[in-house]
Amino acid sequence: MNDIEKIETGVQLYFDGMYESSSGKIREIFHEDARVAGYLHGELMLISGDEFANFVGSQQPSPKENGDEIILEIVSCEIAGKTASVKVRDKYLGSMFLDTLSFINIDDEWKIYNKLFHVESD
Repeated sequence: MNDIEKIETGVQLYFDGMYESSSGKIREIFHEDARVAGYLHGELMLISGDEFANFVGSQQPSPKENGDEIILEIVSCEIAGKTASVKVRDKYLGSMFLDTLSFINIDDEWKIYNKLFHVESD
């Protein structure tokens, strides 16, 4: 599997984690020092990857169990050495998000190190 395929697999794991309310999948794809930032309902949100995983896991029933529509689009993917920036549009908990995911390659594994999110529509 080449780097683009590995990153696309990581994006799918990220989305599946949210769709299934799986904190384990989120922790698997996020680096242990990851940060998440963005504005939600006009309020600045700055949390750790672990806090994000806990939030995702707390969404019960999961979007999958609710039969929510699946919207996931990789808008762009730029790789620079062992780093990558991926823009992803996804629907989660009734809102459309544009996420900028910064990936880092450590020991040939791509992990999300930073997530910036923007709510496009509620």
